Amino acid sequence: MFKTIGICGTGNMGKAIAKGLSSSGLIEPSHIYVYNIHKEKAAVLAKEIGATVVDTAVELAEKSQGLIMAVKPYVMPTVLTDIKDHVTKETVVISIAAGLTMKQLAAYLPSATKLVRIMPNTPSMVGEGMASVSVNDLVSKEETQAVLDIFNSFGKAELLDERFIDAVCGLSGSGPAYVYMFIEALADGAVLEGMPRPLAYTFAAQTVLGAAKMVLETGEHPGKLKDDVCSPSGTTIEAVRTLEQKGFRSAVTEAVIASAEKNKHM
Repeated sequence: MFKTIGICGTGNMGKAIAKGLSSSGLIEPSHIYVYNIHKEKAAVLAKEIGATVVDTAVELAEKSQGLIMAVKPYVMPTVLTDIKDHVTKETVVISIAAGLTMKQLAAYLPSATKLVRIMPNTPSMVGEGMASVSVNDLVSKEETQAVLDIFNSFGKAELLDERFIDAVCGLSGSGPAYVYMFIEALADGAVLEGMPRPLAYTFAAQTVLGAAKMVLETGEHPGKLKDDVCSPSGTTIEAVRTLEQKGFRSAVTEAVIASAEKNKHM
């Protein structure tokens, strides 16, 4: 594990990473350095988890062995240019910016910079994130494992070739939004049938959570689990037929493709 970790940007993902790290026990909280252009925002987070606030992005780069860049893609070139002369051969620069390839990131940094590109998602905020991890050739196996450990501390992380990151964006990066829409639609159906809305949201969300857990913990194919619920001439197979008639699967597939294509051209 890195001895010091810096987090540049304390928005939703920056906060999720910091909180996950501090609660994981992987690193002493005081060795987590946080920076935000709005210092008061970084200070609130630091107080909550015991991290250390720094005043500038340059100071953050100087103090951090693992440097997590959690700023917006359009801000990234400016910040990387500012810290370029303070990134050493030992620094591992970790970007979570959508749409920026490692080749693009490398253009703003010294030629020997160790680079990692992450595609996380917002459920990291509740300890159930999903992240892809892609590294360049300069990152060692030990450093790669350290990055995986960080993102596994608040969810799951998988090492993937960077060429898959557009698919990851369309699937797990944007996926929570599709699931929220599905939960809302499930609840709307129950409300139409007379259920109070707060209860409908609880039933819908728990159903999605339980179904996802079944996939992960049983290792069964989702189609097999679906078949197990569909009794002959039953209510579920009738509902599945209706979803198929309305193009449910195709709509979801097209949503993933649309998000992936957008990521390619950001």
